[in-house]
Amino acid sequence: MSELPHGEHGRPPTLAQRWAAFRASPFLPATVLTLILAAAAGLFAGSYTYAMANPTPHTIPTAVVGAYDQPQGRRFIAGMEKALAASLQLHAYDDRAAAETDVDDQRVFAVLEIPTAGDTVVLDVSGASGATVAQVLEEAAQQVGKATGTPVTIRDLKPLQKGDPRGLAIFYISLAAVIIGFVGAIQLSVHARALNPFERILFTVAYALLGGFVIAAVVDWTLGAVNLPFVESWMILALTMFASGMVFSMFNTLFGRWAMLPTWGLMVLLGNPSSGGAVSWPLLPSPLGVIGQWLPPGASVNAQHTAVYFAGHQHAFPFLVLAAWAVVSCAVFWFWRHRHPGGRAAAPAHAAP
Repeated sequence: MSELPHGEHGRPPTLAQRWAAFRASPFLPATVLTLILAAAAGLFAGSYTYAMANPTPHTIPTAVVGAYDQPQGRRFIAGMEKALAASLQLHAYDDRAAAETDVDDQRVFAVLEIPTAGDTVVLDVSGASGATVAQVLEEAAQQVGKATGTPVTIRDLKPLQKGDPRGLAIFYISLAAVIIGFVGAIQLSVHARALNPFERILFTVAYALLGGFVIAAVVDWTLGAVNLPFVESWMILALTMFASGMVFSMFNTLFGRWAMLPTWGLMVLLGNPSSGGAVSWPLLPSPLGVIGQWLPPGASVNAQHTAVYFAGHQHAFPFLVLAAWAVVSCAVFWFWRHRHPGGRAAAPAHAAP
């Protein structure tokens, strides 16, 4: 422990002298870290509890076919909205084929077919679009059917794979890619500090490619939890890991030793709960459902989810989001590379090898 400075003529140190000694000691950063960790623990628990503990539907995009505008149809839809305590964002179609195509394109989460003459109402959900959304729709339809005396048939157009009955495997592998992505960058900063900026980017690419391959291989080949389109899933995981790693490197350039704070806040406190992986976006608090699609965890979940369950209907948007985060992070890191801790000086031209 550092000794406190003595006052003049052996007098006790003044408050200013004590503060100066404290600032020069290792106790100041340790105290700051203690407070930050306590706050982070509360924020971590709060963010996940707020997003996931009690998922509640707000607006659910739903396709409607048949006599949805007739009294029976309007009564059933109104009953569904009352049971859900939410509104159905209705999209009308002339035939089921067009409605099911939009299920594949993930524009709607279910198809509600209303008969013309009091026959059975058919609700086609899509478990792969969101297991939690499918569950609340099924429960509401059964409740309304009993209350109105209307027969209801419920089917699953896109069931989840057998090894992933709750639809969480994609969230887990995306979470692994995000966290290992920035943890890898932290470890490069600690254990390979002498890497120059270009070398650091190359090694981030290397561990992202290798790490993405291992994640996909373990989940698919070893555990058999999800049948992945292997190369596409591998590339999504690798891009996620690279973007996550470069986000930390960018913040490390901008904020130095405190880079973990914005990285953790962006990727874990905000990004993962709002990704739609554990709780589908119609059940998330509205701001999170919008923000999450623009962050690396949400983009990774979206791209992976479509690759696994909706082959042939992949969207460019999540890839553009991941690529944008990677490119911007690399650009900031490269532009301010002289501020990045680490690296090594070039050897003089006349130096002996």
